[in-house]
Amino acid sequence: MTSERVAALATSAVVAADSPEPVDRPVGRARVLVAGEPLRFEPHNCFACGSLNVSGLQLELHVEGQACWTELQLPERFEGWEGIAHGGIVCTILDEVMAWALVGQDAWGLTAKMDVEFKRPVRVGSRIRGEGRLIEARRRLLTTAAELTDADSGELLATARALYVAAPPERKRELKARYGFPDDAPIVAATGAEPIPDEAGR
Repeated sequence: MTSERVAALATSAVVAADSPEPVDRPVGRARVLVAGEPLRFEPHNCFACGSLNVSGLQLELHVEGQACWTELQLPERFEGWEGIAHGGIVCTILDEVMAWALVGQDAWGLTAKMDVEFKRPVRVGSRIRGEGRLIEARRRLLTTAAELTDADSGELLATARALYVAAPPERKRELKARYGFPDDAPIVAATGAEPIPDEAGR
């Protein structure tokens, strides 16, 4: 890799989820906080939380216990009908906070099923809050729930319920190594949650 490429990766113009204009910030900046402390891991291209995805949401996620939350303002590029956020973007936010609620307990899962109810239009530019939580764990089947609300008024905008299939132990180790996640203990200890045992330990 050339020194120019290294420099480009160290700082790049990316688009923040709460601003339509490009802003300069380090590409590896922690966007996930566990019990208020930044979680350090490799930059990645996830549309929802990846710091390398200049077209994505670049959510800042807060993992606390068995839950995860995020707050943001959606710019017009995520618009569906005029002035209203696209429903797929709403689903993405709900899916992401539910998925990270699992990671806080060292469970890594893939979405198998997700049901969403749209209660009110989500206006672009308005401040919104997504919250997800784990509500049931049965072997490798993990059930979650989430809500999207207006961050100022508290009005309920959308709800979701999802089923995730937890990655088997070998796949989880592979994913954690790929993204440079720390060992299990610091993540789980920081959230105060009980880890979900691997299938082999049940």
